Amino acid sequence: MSATNEKTNEFLPGVLPLRTGGTLSNGRIVALRMGLVVLAVFASTFLLRAGPYHSHQEVNADICPQVSELIPKSNGALWKTLGDTYETDAFKMRAVDWLAGAVRIPTESYDQMGPVGTDPRWEKFGAFHDYLLKAFPLVHASLEVTKVNTYGLIYVWKGTSNSLKPLLLAAHQDVVPVEETTIDQWQHPPFSGYFDGERIWGRGSQDDKSGLIGIRSAMENMLENKFQPTRTVVLASGFDEETSGLHGAQMLAPVLLEMFGENGYAMLVDEGSGYGEQFGRVIATPGVSEKGYLDVMINVASPGGHSSLPPLHTSIGILADMLVNLERNPFEVHLERGSSTYKIAQCLVHTPELPASLRRDIIHAEHNELALRRAEQELFKNPMFKSLVGTTQAIDLIHGGVKVNALPEQAWAVVNHRISTQSSVTATKRRDTELLISLASQFNLSYTAFGARITDADAPAFGTLTLSEAYTHGLEPAPVSPTGHDAVPYQLLSGTIRAAYNSHRGLSDDDSLIISPGIMSGNTDTRYYWKLTEHIFRYGHTDGARGGSIISGVHTVNEAIKISNFVEMIRFFTTLILNVDESELL
Repeated sequence: MSATNEKTNEFLPGVLPLRTGGTLSNGRIVALRMGLVVLAVFASTFLLRAGPYHSHQEVNADICPQVSELIPKSNGALWKTLGDTYETDAFKMRAVDWLAGAVRIPTESYDQMGPVGTDPRWEKFGAFHDYLLKAFPLVHASLEVTKVNTYGLIYVWKGTSNSLKPLLLAAHQDVVPVEETTIDQWQHPPFSGYFDGERIWGRGSQDDKSGLIGIRSAMENMLENKFQPTRTVVLASGFDEETSGLHGAQMLAPVLLEMFGENGYAMLVDEGSGYGEQFGRVIATPGVSEKGYLDVMINVASPGGHSSLPPLHTSIGILADMLVNLERNPFEVHLERGSSTYKIAQCLVHTPELPASLRRDIIHAEHNELALRRAEQELFKNPMFKSLVGTTQAIDLIHGGVKVNALPEQAWAVVNHRISTQSSVTATKRRDTELLISLASQFNLSYTAFGARITDADAPAFGTLTLSEAYTHGLEPAPVSPTGHDAVPYQLLSGTIRAAYNSHRGLSDDDSLIISPGIMSGNTDTRYYWKLTEHIFRYGHTDGARGGSIISGVHTVNEAIKISNFVEMIRFFTTLILNVDESELL
């Protein structure tokens, strides 16, 4: 997942991996895979009391409605054949070879890389392309491959029907760099692709070569079994997702748009969360939206001079007051009906270990304001969930002064915002602007915010206060993909998730897991693909968290994936392609 967004959070249904990123510093690439967070502290009494837990069918069919597993019908024989193949030891070793070989090619992307053709660090992707060609010969012989900006890849698997909108799958080729100082902390070398009999180790084994290789592995096996799709399948692979996708996905997007037009794709599935246990129930969380993004630079300038004759407040002192004021005034946060995070909370009612009083309040929250606020109060005791709901602020960079005996003529800080899906870039700028007006007046500063003069330009002032966008323009929250009863792509994806999960375990129970809409606090390459389809999902079908422990090492040392998880990903992509292929409703 992507660079301009952080990836360090714990797991609650819908709380997807957060990303560290942007173009700020080498130290930003620090992140953790989602663990499991239990909402542990709940009030012992509520005005409303709940009865004993019932299965999700008995609670309320309208709250977080579930669909049955969706097993391919016309493609059923092929699906069973491939499923049987995936269970063999021979296939597992083949899967190990595919993914381990990809991990061994260090396709690291770095902040502020030069254009392709001028920065030699891009050239490693040429070797990666050579590997893909060798590893998946049928994919490259049967699909049309287009290269964009040298290393961006678009594969088109032509279907027999031109009237059906294609399925778009996305996965990025690049990985975050490995810090040289951390190499001795790895259990196995970061680009070894070492297989210990249970896990494949190395940078990218999870993020996102598992997805990229998983898709191609599914396609290669389907082609070996002579499958010819009815519906076209398109695969897009950028090569700098971890650094905002400026050279990769941003360049791929117009080509994809030209190929099939605006809203020309049936649905899009890119990397994202998977599934994990919550409150005694396994919950899968396909991301249906992403939070917005904005970096705000706060710059204070004041007269310089010798530090032996200081003013009452230096620019650094003034800036410090402003930053303290920011942290004392976080954004107001509320759980809003109809929002993605509200739907996440609703899905918790189907879990057996959710406190009874909280379940009752969530059920009644749709029509009872007091119940909604009580549920909000309890859920917000988990600060991670509260951060997911609202717009956040984090002071990440600060600078001021050049010499110990010289008054600082300038001091600045950068505040990172992740914008609520219920808000906007404009609203975030307006709030920051208004919050600092009184301090600008108190310190007699001429105030300009985002190009607009806030104070009288002609009035005498001690210095200046300037708010501006740092490094890049803000990104609005992503459009929310439909999830209702008539949202066929979401229903199809949900049924596919259930079928892949069940078949991998020999289950046939529709009660095996809950599918909950999720939300990304960070951004993926899908930020550039909004025009291609309104049905965009971020989902990786991996066992993302277990028992509160963080075991995947994504964006940090000891990144690894269990071979059983990787084979299940291949099963998921196989099931998805076959289900989409025979659905006439998309």
